Amino acid sequence: MSATTSGVSVKGRRGLRRVPGEPGIWVFVILDMLIFAEMFGIYGWYRADNYQTFHAAQAKVIPAFGLAYTVILLTSSWLVVLAISAARKTALELADKLARGGLALGVSFAVLKLIEYGTKLSQGITPRTNDFFMFFFVMTFVHLLHASVGIGVLVYMRRRIRRLTPGAGPNSKSFGVIETCGIYWHMVDLLWIVLFALFYLRG
Repeated sequence: MSATTSGVSVKGRRGLRRVPGEPGIWVFVILDMLIFAEMFGIYGWYRADNYQTFHAAQAKVIPAFGLAYTVILLTSSWLVVLAISAARKTALELADKLARGGLALGVSFAVLKLIEYGTKLSQGITPRTNDFFMFFFVMTFVHLLHASVGIGVLVYMRRRIRRLTPGAGPNSKSFGVIETCGIYWHMVDLLWIVLFALFYLRG
């Protein structure tokens, strides 16, 4: 009986799924998303109270920029997922190349965002233009800061991938750090999707 019980216990432990990444990253993600959720709520309240002003101002936002950002970040996140999967299978050279691709797209996002800011400023549109553009500049800039940190995180992720040894399993400390980097970047991606819907989709 004890042997059977022991066997079931071992199988049960093996059947438990490990939560990806370091525990602290999930606390950070939840808190950060709560802060953004508060900003989204305030934006929605102002928009409902000044719909005509917001609708007219939104017509000055170029949807192509928003679509380009979305494609770039979704593709970047996809490459990061593939990089982590390759690292899990100890295909470390492939993992490094995929992570490099995700990093390059992250840099492209930041550069393109700065170009859009420059375009707006050259047109005389600033955070003081109206409430819509105050929210537009502040919220997208806060997100850009997150993305800039994320770029550094992806650089660190590549470094940790290159330090992995072929025998390192998915439960190793180094692999947990790599997953943590990926989780942060996915958060950046998810937050952008909401910003894209708020500022670039007209309705």
